[in-house]
Amino acid sequence: MCFYILLQVGPENEVQTVKESFAKSKDPVVSQMILMDRVIHPQSGRLHGVKYTSWSPLGCDKYGRCLLAFLTLDNRLTIHSSHLRLQWTPLLDLTELYGEMLKSRMYSAQNDGSPPNSIKDLDELQRRYRMQTPVCMEWSGLCSMQQVQTNNACKDVNTVLLAVLMENGDVVVWQFSLPPQGKDSVVSCNTIKSGVSLPSMLTWWEYEHSGRKMSGLIVGSSVGPVKILPVNLKAVKGYFTLRQPVVLWQDKDQIPVHNIKCITLFHPHQKCNCSLVVAARGPYVFWCLLLISKAGLNVHNSHVTGLHSTPIISMTVCHNGGTIFTCSLDGKVKKLTPVFTDVAVEFKQEEIALPEGVAGRRIHGISVSPNGAYLALISNEGMINGLHPVNRTYQVQFITLKTTDETAAELLESQMHNLFRKTDLLDLLRWRILKDKSIPPVLQNNLDEKLQTSGFTYLWRLKLFLLRTLYKSMQKSPSEHLWQPTHREGKAVDEEAGGGDDEIAEISTLEELRQGDAERQSSEEQMREISSRIEEVESQLIRENMKKVLGEVYLNTCVTQNTCIPTKGVCDFLTNDPANEDRAAKVSLLLTVS
Repeated sequence: MCFYILLQVGPENEVQTVKESFAKSKDPVVSQMILMDRVIHPQSGRLHGVKYTSWSPLGCDKYGRCLLAFLTLDNRLTIHSSHLRLQWTPLLDLTELYGEMLKSRMYSAQNDGSPPNSIKDLDELQRRYRMQTPVCMEWSGLCSMQQVQTNNACKDVNTVLLAVLMENGDVVVWQFSLPPQGKDSVVSCNTIKSGVSLPSMLTWWEYEHSGRKMSGLIVGSSVGPVKILPVNLKAVKGYFTLRQPVVLWQDKDQIPVHNIKCITLFHPHQKCNCSLVVAARGPYVFWCLLLISKAGLNVHNSHVTGLHSTPIISMTVCHNGGTIFTCSLDGKVKKLTPVFTDVAVEFKQEEIALPEGVAGRRIHGISVSPNGAYLALISNEGMINGLHPVNRTYQVQFITLKTTDETAAELLESQMHNLFRKTDLLDLLRWRILKDKSIPPVLQNNLDEKLQTSGFTYLWRLKLFLLRTLYKSMQKSPSEHLWQPTHREGKAVDEEAGGGDDEIAEISTLEELRQGDAERQSSEEQMREISSRIEEVESQLIRENMKKVLGEVYLNTCVTQNTCIPTKGVCDFLTNDPANEDRAAKVSLLLTVS
């Protein structure tokens, strides 16, 4: 009998012999338990497919992009990096690394040096497999730690944590230095005993109160309970953890926890930040409000009922506002908006109106864009005339959740002046400008007013984006550049038969050509005007960036008697425009002269 061995649980020959003996056991309970376990006894060889994936935050690889944690059906957990489009490079095999660590400590549960039991015991064999069979994994936010150099100096190193939930309830927390470069990037690997039976899901819990950041892990079970585990982050700067685990839901009501999300919101009544934890449990949404006060950690929890008639299969949250979206197999998508009361929180329920072509399809999952501009759905046609189709076509469809006016107002009033973090909102404006071939008048007027009063560089970049998109919308698409003859071909016509019709056709053709030339000239004039406006905005941004560079130079340079900073050419560029009265540029010029 041939077995496919991936997870290391002992000497290969001994493991194969033990599994063969269990599979041929006269006790049907033992033999059936082994034969039906696809992890211990993969009858058909290696399983192919994806079990779970998780994206890291931005800025983790050497290109400033995300890392991908990839868990396959054969329980192999790897980390990949994308250096080119649709090209992934494996960086680390965590299954192999963790197996070597367990082997070095003789598969001991406590890592205290005590000898383990023999794998001839069925419970011991199952324990060794369960302790390294991942269920899911989640990345933490970026953090930093101090690393001691050879000269005893401390250096800040950017790191990221990856929490892996195992079938036996263990949580393995990996810490990687950034960017990861092989096994040497593993800073630490710690195992936490969760005490949760039949674990199903986990996520990171991060909460900031009075300038102090707290962190932990939320673990859910297939039988109901949900709890927060403390994570010891002594080496991570600025983070604290809980003193002991906090049970959010303790009843074993046999309702599995399918999805867990954590949102940080501002409590308008308590005037401080609070943490809202939501979890999909069957057709219900479990919520728990965590708030730190002088009395300690206050916990309020309950369930949102009446959302769906079937279990929730997917849940996503928009951290910008705290909106929650859920969907189930019945094809309904619901939106939950938290409304704070004096002591707890209530949820306003709405049903998302799905457009034609999406309504009635079977939905398998949803995801919302970072700023809540789009909702992505993966779906297929479901049953046709009461029968399942032979072949299914899966589609990813996008639904806009915000209007152009709402998007424009959010961009103008945003406190985070970073267009890179608002790509989904910009995409909505881009689509509107390309469609209408004009910037919305309300947006343009409000933007000009804000530029006159504040003049933030963020607003100038937004204006440059709008003008460039408008210029692109005025350009002709390749389908419009059709070949047209520049001369009339000579034709032998019968003047007696159809000379009058040819003259009328010639006149109409000339009128169409004149009209086309006039439209072309008007379009070219508009494009020249837009191009000149783009140059003005680019010049303004160059000036602002130059002033920023000058400020950094003079603030961070110790100017002595013999110090010369070659910035006069920059100041001359800033002051050579008589139409632009820039006081900051004049001050920079005075500093240079002095």
